Amino acid sequence: MHTANESLALRKHRMAISKPNAKIGNGSAFSLTELMVVIAIIGILAALLLPTLSQAKGRAQRAQCVSNLHQLGVGLQTFLADHHAYPVLILSTNAADPGRTWGGQLDQEGLGHPPTTNYFQNGVWHCPSAKWEGGLPGGNSVWVSYGYNDDYALRDPTNQFGLQGHWNVVTHSFQPIAESEVAVPSDMMAIGEGHDGVFMRRSLGNFERFGNVVTRHQGKANVLFCDGHVESPTVKFLFEDTSDAALSRWNRDHLPHGDEIYR
Repeated sequence: MHTANESLALRKHRMAISKPNAKIGNGSAFSLTELMVVIAIIGILAALLLPTLSQAKGRAQRAQCVSNLHQLGVGLQTFLADHHAYPVLILSTNAADPGRTWGGQLDQEGLGHPPTTNYFQNGVWHCPSAKWEGGLPGGNSVWVSYGYNDDYALRDPTNQFGLQGHWNVVTHSFQPIAESEVAVPSDMMAIGEGHDGVFMRRSLGNFERFGNVVTRHQGKANVLFCDGHVESPTVKFLFEDTSDAALSRWNRDHLPHGDEIYR
C-alpha cells in the first residue's frame, strides 16, 4: 500500500516520461519546416555537384576517345607493316564491298576484323561524346566519329597532299600513298575527330558542320598521327590557324601549302 508521498512521486515520474512524446506531437509543424530546409540544402548541393560530375563524365569520354584512336593507330601500324602503304580513300566503286573505304581496309587488314558491312558497329569507331546530327543513315551507309586525312580528295583528286592516295585519271581510282612518302610521320595527322566520317582542313567559319567537333571535348579534338601517337590540339589550331606549323601537319610532304586552302 502506497503512501500519499509515494503516489505523488509516482504521478510526477509518469508525467516526466510522457512529456517528451507531447513535445514531438506539438512540434510537427517545425518538422515540416526542417524537412523543407533539408530539401533546399540537397538542391543546393546538387547544383554545386552537377558541373563537377559533368566534367568528370566529359574527361572519361575524352579518355575513351583517345583509347579508340590508339587502337586505330595499332591497326594503322599493322597495315603499314603489311603493305608499306596507307589505305586509300576508296578502294572499289562496288557499294556492296565492305572493304572499299579506308575504314573498311583498316578494320579488316589492320584490326583483323572479319569482312562485314557493319564493321563500323565496333565501338572503336565511335567517340562517346559524338552525336549524329539528323537521322541515322541506312542501307550501306554508316556513321563513324572519326575521319581520314583525305585533303578534299573528292573535290580535286589530282591535287592532294593527304593520305587518300594518288588519283589515276585513266582508271579513275586511287593508288596507295607509300609509307616513305610521308616526310614526318610524327607530325602528319592521319585520323581525327570529324563530322560524319569527314576530317579535313577548312575554316570553321565557313564549314558549319564541324560544330559537332567544336563542342565534343571542350574545344579540343583528339587526333591520331601517322607514327601512332595521339594529341588533343584545340579545334581552332586544327581548322583556323594558318601558321606554317599548323598547316604542314596536314600534308605528307610537311609543307604548309597555304595557297591551297579552300575558304
